[in-house]
Amino acid sequence: MKQIVLSTHNSHKIIELSALFKSLPLPLKSLNDFPSFPPASEDGASYEENAVKKAVWSLRHLYLPCLADDSGLEVDFLKGNPGIHSARYADTNPERIERLLTELRGVPWEKRTARFVCCMALALPSEDIIIKTGYCHGYIINEERGSGGFGYDPVFFLPDFGKTMAELTFEQKNRISHRSRAAGFLIPEILQKLQ
Repeated sequence: MKQIVLSTHNSHKIIELSALFKSLPLPLKSLNDFPSFPPASEDGASYEENAVKKAVWSLRHLYLPCLADDSGLEVDFLKGNPGIHSARYADTNPERIERLLTELRGVPWEKRTARFVCCMALALPSEDIIIKTGYCHGYIINEERGSGGFGYDPVFFLPDFGKTMAELTFEQKNRISHRSRAAGFLIPEILQKLQ
């Protein structure tokens, strides 16, 4: 393994993942380094299925170790929605947040529990696939706070910090996020493969 390709064109994810995996003694590339790369469809029934599908799709086109993730927001009161449909809950980020807050209007604080979920899959040329999942628990507040992060971060409140995910510094978020936790599980296995 001489390098890893991050199987995404999403600039926010590339920045976060590059920071999370900076301890690896390997160069990281992304699909932005391969402009003609055809995107994989995300039509799986679970985070794991989508992550594996994207990683394997990239591997088959690039013949390089490829890391993909699929993530979403699960709200308990909404029976786990938006879940794997988080990015397609509405057309834009503001509209997605507006829909979420509308569906939670009048719901008391103790019933607004939620979690971010991230499943990472690393597909290797040996046909091995390593899969790890991370979680970050919190609550959905009534209005947006903070300008950092992306997606649902401005309404995802972390009681331990007294802040939303969007109010954390980049370094704080990368210590406690769902992606951070999934990466923390995956990195030792990657290092073991390098031995």
